[in-house]
Amino acid sequence: MRRFSADFIYTITGNIIPNGIVVTNDDGKILAITDEKISLDPHIERYDGIITPGFINTHCHLELSHLHQKIKKQQGLISFIKDVIYTRNFHEDVIHEAMKKADEQMWQNGIVAVGDISNQSISAEIKQKSKIKYHTFIEMIGLDAYKAQEIIKNAIDLKAQFKTPTSITVHAPYSISKELLKELKRYCKNNENKIAIHLQECEAEAELYKGKKGAFLDFFKDLNINAETFKAQSKNSIQAILPFLPKNQKILFVHNTFTCLKDIYLTKRFELDLFWCFCPNANLYIENTLPKIDFFKHTNYPITIGTDSLASNDVLDILSEIKVLVKNTKSFTTADILKWATINGAQFLGLETDFGSIEVGKTPGLNLLQNLKNGEITDKTTLKKLI
Repeated sequence: MRRFSADFIYTITGNIIPNGIVVTNDDGKILAITDEKISLDPHIERYDGIITPGFINTHCHLELSHLHQKIKKQQGLISFIKDVIYTRNFHEDVIHEAMKKADEQMWQNGIVAVGDISNQSISAEIKQKSKIKYHTFIEMIGLDAYKAQEIIKNAIDLKAQFKTPTSITVHAPYSISKELLKELKRYCKNNENKIAIHLQECEAEAELYKGKKGAFLDFFKDLNINAETFKAQSKNSIQAILPFLPKNQKILFVHNTFTCLKDIYLTKRFELDLFWCFCPNANLYIENTLPKIDFFKHTNYPITIGTDSLASNDVLDILSEIKVLVKNTKSFTTADILKWATINGAQFLGLETDFGSIEVGKTPGLNLLQNLKNGEITDKTTLKKLI
């Protein structure tokens, strides 16, 4: 049995407890949450700072970990995608070793669960053995409408190679056909299937959807991608795909770098189980810009946090993402953003029974945040993984 105490316990779903105590068994299961004033146990592990649940990373690409520091920064999304395609083919042993190090890095950085994008099965064994709880999203890519059924069949076959929780999804509006979205919606009628979609990562995506013009056309030509069946929608990508998304599945919109207030209000008209995901360090790495975070004060859907991959980030660390978010919002507090990093992500991944908040009976992991300023996270804030 262990007892942890700090200046504040952020339970996330309950009150913030000053000078509280969290009691766990040796496996990390929460046995009690109490007030230090009524306990003088000399075995309490006492700390300055705040104790939070373990963090949830709702968007990662573990299989790109070997591309750390190999992709130039701030070249824009299209250049980034090309660089990933042209440089990602390394020897399997190199990829495995990089993934193992990235997995351990996330664990040491207080991350207890991850929503991970995969295009192949190379990460399956690592996820099965990891201390982290993974949900894998098998990513489908294909603009050719005539290949939609073949693409979804291949994704279902790949899904069967994972022994950890897995679902199939589409990559991004600029890389899929309307027919592929329809096939995914049909699949979702009879299967529990969480969805994670990269959305509005660059301005060229809107140009493609509104008029089938812009930089993506050259991108398709350079990579010999058949885009003949793609039709201009006279609307941006979020407006175009919303009607084709299933109502009975949890859906994550990832990045949202160029999402506007009109788009946020539009989502309210659809009865979707929708979540947003911010990956601010990746946004700065690729496009050198951030979502209009304060616009999302007007959403009625939960917000989560992701790291994206080591191809587009210097470190897989949710605290590092939180620091960027805190500095770039006037509408959200540290308490708000810690909710994004914990219970909201757990709810999206379907892990809220065990993760996301400090409650009796849960095994959420415990993080200690120190070096805060008036209770708020700053650039100097550090994390210690307690359990």
